[in-house]
Amino acid sequence: MSHEPLRFPHEAMAAPFQVMVVGEESGYARQAADAVFAEVDAIEKEISRFVESSDIAMINHLRAGGWAPLGVHTFECLKVAARVNAQTNGAFDVTIGPLMACWRNPDKSPRTPAKDELAKARALVGMKLLELDETRKAICLKRSGVRLDLGGIGKGYAVDRAIDILKEWSVECALVDAGDSTTRAIGHLEGKQGWPVGVGGIRDEKAPTYVIEICNQSLSGSGTHVKGSHIIDPRTGRPTSGRVAAWALHPSGTVADALSTAFMVMTPAEVEQYCKAHIDTSALLVPETGGRVERLRYGAWKGLRDA
Repeated sequence: MSHEPLRFPHEAMAAPFQVMVVGEESGYARQAADAVFAEVDAIEKEISRFVESSDIAMINHLRAGGWAPLGVHTFECLKVAARVNAQTNGAFDVTIGPLMACWRNPDKSPRTPAKDELAKARALVGMKLLELDETRKAICLKRSGVRLDLGGIGKGYAVDRAIDILKEWSVECALVDAGDSTTRAIGHLEGKQGWPVGVGGIRDEKAPTYVIEICNQSLSGSGTHVKGSHIIDPRTGRPTSGRVAAWALHPSGTVADALSTAFMVMTPAEVEQYCKAHIDTSALLVPETGGRVERLRYGAWKGLRDA
């Protein structure tokens, strides 16, 4: 039985997933990690718009008024997405697909759409264009041409399911990480309150600015410092500006993932108000300040310390 973290890597969702387990025999930990990765791969096949047979690919070809059954993973992601959309007044929206398409060339390089093109794309964006049927686990589009993208919530959902699988294997101390997106931990390392993770750092810095030990919590980050200006504000239809990065701390990886995206486009005042209204949420923002890097913190951030 190991008291040092056992690390198991896996590539999924275009990200380097990692499971770290403490307090289990290596062979057993490997089996648990394999079970996690099998679940993550199954989730990707169901919710990725890049997989032709996925639910999202199918939804993106639906005509207005047509109903389609969904797998449990897709339906759960959409339920959380709808809730976060309402709580953030539309700052997070999985129907962002048409806007993303009109701001990018086929090779993913940036472009500026014409005014009428942008107006047409904006008319196809909004959670109000979706109808979810809880009983049938089905979806209906109210307008043809709606395009979903779960890229801002899918990794967080996969991390949550990974933790569920580890608990089913009776693993009590573990961390699951989805690359630069979302991390969630259960249990704590010896002599610590949880698992130490960095927060607040950006690419131009050699180390994170802060460290926080997470236990039964999730930390998710979004930013333009890795992929450039790729985050669109669904409320304006334009790429976000004035923000380099944002992090969200929340018990749920699914919610944290969605919120870190929303916090990239919300004003500091909006983020502050959100954290006051949702005491289980903390936020850290890195605004663009013309060279001088500052960080704005909202919420409790219990245990946060300098790196």
